[in-house]
Amino acid sequence: MTHTSDYDLVILGGGAAAFAAITEASRRDLSTAMVNTGLPIGGTCVNVGCVPSKHLLAVAESGAAASENPFDAVRYSEEPTVDWADALDGTDELVERFRQENYVDIAEHFETDIYEGYGQLVGDTTIEVVDGADEGARITGQKALVATGSSPWAPPIDGLGGVDYYTSETILEERDLPESIVMLGGGYIALEWGQILHRVGVDVTILQRSDHVLSDMESQLGREMQRTFEEDGIEVMTGNDFQRVRRRAADGGTEAVQSIVAVETVVDGTERTVTRDALFVATGIQPNSEGIGLETVGVETNDDGTIRVDEHFQTTNPDIYAAGDVIGEPELETVAAKEGNQAVKNAFGDEGVSIDYDAVPAVVFTSPEVAAVGTTELEYMDEHGTCSCRTVQMEDVPRAKAVKNTDGLVQVVKHHETDEIVGVHMVGPRAADMIMEATLAVKFSLTVDDIIDTVHPFPTFSEAFKQACQAFRRDTSTMSCCVE
Repeated sequence: MTHTSDYDLVILGGGAAAFAAITEASRRDLSTAMVNTGLPIGGTCVNVGCVPSKHLLAVAESGAAASENPFDAVRYSEEPTVDWADALDGTDELVERFRQENYVDIAEHFETDIYEGYGQLVGDTTIEVVDGADEGARITGQKALVATGSSPWAPPIDGLGGVDYYTSETILEERDLPESIVMLGGGYIALEWGQILHRVGVDVTILQRSDHVLSDMESQLGREMQRTFEEDGIEVMTGNDFQRVRRRAADGGTEAVQSIVAVETVVDGTERTVTRDALFVATGIQPNSEGIGLETVGVETNDDGTIRVDEHFQTTNPDIYAAGDVIGEPELETVAAKEGNQAVKNAFGDEGVSIDYDAVPAVVFTSPEVAAVGTTELEYMDEHGTCSCRTVQMEDVPRAKAVKNTDGLVQVVKHHETDEIVGVHMVGPRAADMIMEATLAVKFSLTVDDIIDTVHPFPTFSEAFKQACQAFRRDTSTMSCCVE
């Protein structure tokens, strides 16, 4: 006989949204339980996303320091190398520590019961573990939260299903890297992993469907990143119409002994075949919404599989809320956490809180870094029929020139009547940190003059944002270094 345990809040999932939810629930003295499967406790970010990729980006950057050193006065007696297996061992240790300290220990602190296994909604706010360590367990709550996250998605390309390929998850299990990789996709996952692999010695080719990488961002950012990648030796091909993926025998060998991946594509009307030792699919993610009983409890999904929620994260079942990647863009850990927190506030406090997604920054942690917040030039043009935009190049920023790190740009989009800043888009060193000033400007409707009138430390990369604002008021090419 199945035993049902009662709680105030029950959660399907164990990532950032789930843990933000139990934190807010604990503040309200609510009892909580979660059912987790697939990735270990902590979800994508700690296990296969932010933590391991940013660690390996730093490892790869250190390994590339000699070859990318811009100073004639600095000399290396020998080229540094990266031991990939050792790098992954260090990554595993870091992930395990993060998972224990930031998730497992936190759940214990909040006295949250964790059920391991595949969970399904079987009746309104009741979750049953149908497979796994706690199979047969049932938990029910006053409210339920679905926070099942997402998984890598592979597009329907002929032959792809019959070819072994890496994803951002499986590459973390590969201790012996191939000599060359072709990557499908040109988003942030492709760029971050493409740079990691290139810097540890893999020959990388990136194939992107649209006409520029980072197609969801301001087009200038993608073009600048493609330029810097190609300068570094990473081949980038855009405008692909993928036809077929297959394995074939390598030159001088038989398919049974040695094979390579062949991607057949059409670029500008010309058929091309790209062959490399291995394939990496980085074409996006899909919500983990199938097979979890949504139909049983009246929770509707959108055409792309994301769970349909209102601005307060309530699903079409009023007792069930959803948060994180499973409800769609932007798929960011901090956003998932905010959504999980606010879902609990709305479910148990009827607070009616929501998120202004226009003021959520997005970051790509490559070198140079990419960061953006708010409206793009094209979006503004579509809405208003005009655009008031200015762009400055990093090569014109004093700090960038002084340290010989001049790749990148900063673009500011302002309202054509009020001068309020509505979008900021940047590529450059430390863009991930610089974007917060821009985010506050968008969030609080600051004008370009508010930024100009604020004294910035000199020389810093953050002056690029101020300089882009100054470009609305004067010819910045005739300024001395510290003109306010």
